[in-house]
Amino acid sequence: MKLTADQMKLVSSTVRCLCADIVEKAKSGHPGAALGMADLASVLWLEYLNVDPKDPLWAGRDRLVFSGGHASALVYALFHLAGMGGLSMDELKTFRQLDSRCAGHPERGVMPGVEVTTGPLGQGVAMGVGLALAAKKAKIQNKTWVFCGDGDLEEGISHEACSWAGAMKLDDFILVYDSNHITIEGDTSLAMADDAKRRFESYGWKVLEVDGHDIDAIDRVYRRATHVKGQPVVIIATTHIAFGAPTKHDTADSHGAPLGADEVAGLKTALGFDPAKSFYVPKEVYDFFSARTGKCHRFALKWKKAGWKKPVGDMAGEEALLAAKPDFPADKPVATRSACGTVMNALAPLVPGLVGGSADLAPSNKTYLKGLGDIGPGSFDGRNVHFGIRELGMSAIVNGITAFDETFRGYGATFCVFSDYCRPAIRVAALMETPSIFVFSHDSYCVGEDGPTHEPVEQLAALRAMPNVMVWRPADANETFYAWVEMLKHRKGPSCILTTRQNLPILEGVTAERVAKGGYVIFQSGVQDSSTIVFVASGSEVGMSVEAAKRLSADGVGVRVVSLPCVERFLEGTMPAYRDEVLPPAMRKRVIVEAGSRLGLDRFREDSATTVFVTLDRYGASAPYKVLSERFGFTADNILARAKELL
Repeated sequence: MKLTADQMKLVSSTVRCLCADIVEKAKSGHPGAALGMADLASVLWLEYLNVDPKDPLWAGRDRLVFSGGHASALVYALFHLAGMGGLSMDELKTFRQLDSRCAGHPERGVMPGVEVTTGPLGQGVAMGVGLALAAKKAKIQNKTWVFCGDGDLEEGISHEACSWAGAMKLDDFILVYDSNHITIEGDTSLAMADDAKRRFESYGWKVLEVDGHDIDAIDRVYRRATHVKGQPVVIIATTHIAFGAPTKHDTADSHGAPLGADEVAGLKTALGFDPAKSFYVPKEVYDFFSARTGKCHRFALKWKKAGWKKPVGDMAGEEALLAAKPDFPADKPVATRSACGTVMNALAPLVPGLVGGSADLAPSNKTYLKGLGDIGPGSFDGRNVHFGIRELGMSAIVNGITAFDETFRGYGATFCVFSDYCRPAIRVAALMETPSIFVFSHDSYCVGEDGPTHEPVEQLAALRAMPNVMVWRPADANETFYAWVEMLKHRKGPSCILTTRQNLPILEGVTAERVAKGGYVIFQSGVQDSSTIVFVASGSEVGMSVEAAKRLSADGVGVRVVSLPCVERFLEGTMPAYRDEVLPPAMRKRVIVEAGSRLGLDRFREDSATTVFVTLDRYGASAPYKVLSERFGFTADNILARAKELL
């Protein structure tokens, strides 16, 4: 039975008081947006949102994202009232405390019902776009709802994602814009003069407007939004931050700090609640949520009994993936970006959920899946996404695709130097433990003539600095293939693969087992003891290190070359005994070679007095890459000369 406006007002007033108490108890939080959005959120949850708190992962559910994750008190209040994840009142009282499921910003995997981790403003909007795209590909007739605020729309990522969604005519995606005109520093007029209506109309969206505190109007606008086809919808909801608070409504003071005991008491009095009661919920409010939960649960059961099967199949097993390996002739050097494209096309038929594309660079980074179709305006059957020149938006959309369910593996691609634009979304993927894949081609100064703006120096070290990110830098085509298999197998965080523009020789000694360990001995000769000189390298520098080692070995010197395709796997995924076998502590004479910043590479030395580095700790230059190799010292001759310093 549909709730009356008075009943819904009781619900939203209860939610407001509960949010105020949650933040006040924690002495930390953001009450203003939670109080301001309570009417919008209550009507959505009790009348339109199709989720089943008894089965939070039900495949046919609507997806709900709170992009303004600072208003998480609202999320947890709703979850408690609905019974999501069995969230108890006592847990609400642990808001923002150590090990609480009620974290300061919603975290995927910590609290059932949280679809994606939000907090960095704007990323929830873009991940919502990815969730909506994945739903289209899965052919699920659901809705994706995203709540956002002024801050989300100020961040550039919202433009990237919303522009793309409009161009694609991505319907069943509804963005609820909580327009309260307040940010931390004060009124949005300090730095924002956008006309949101005209902005979204220019994207090709359906624009609806509503008073965010008029229950009947909210109900009508949601009903209209759910019937729009052929374009995404934005609902511009005008609200008052900290609605109901006697002195702090419509002020920046309510944004990021508790209201204070007197203000909370005034709020409760104004809403008709007893100011002496904290964490109070009227029985009828619980009943309203219980009835809605029961209705959604019955619908979910009916939906599942209808025999729906995932149109996106599961990935093939490791044995089948390995059997798909292309042949790379030993006498034909190949750029790892080209090898990467060959590998992706060989594996794609075995990974039906591999969906993604490039930031307008597919012909350069070779990430197009041939014969598998394109996603375009109103057409979502293909597997290639044309993201346009939108690296950050692309990366967050990829995270949304991957977060949809376990069958999807979203990927995005650009030049390595532009991984800086992707980094915020990669970090969120790492926090969520979402196995998104990022392909970064043109991985060194060998970009050449494009000059220092396009030549990565510090990007490899920066990617490696992020916890829970696997960074692969293969040394040849075969390492590229095995790296892809490992990325597809990896389920606990994002993976990045860095590929070359220039051709690289096919190396001997590359095997699936060795690459899987992240580091291995690819060549050795002569005596293996404390006199041995160990070359440590990754990517394009492995082949030239092998050449230098062979020449040094011809002079009777014991040598060893270690290839490190994935530092994280080598350091964290292997046993200490194996690491000591590959890099014995007694072998202190080391030549560490990598065409990038030295930062982070000192961990592979045993003694500064017996280690030399061939790294790039300056910006590049514009010239043919072979000229730059001579200038920067990335030649077998220079590596050999540096190694001889240790004799």
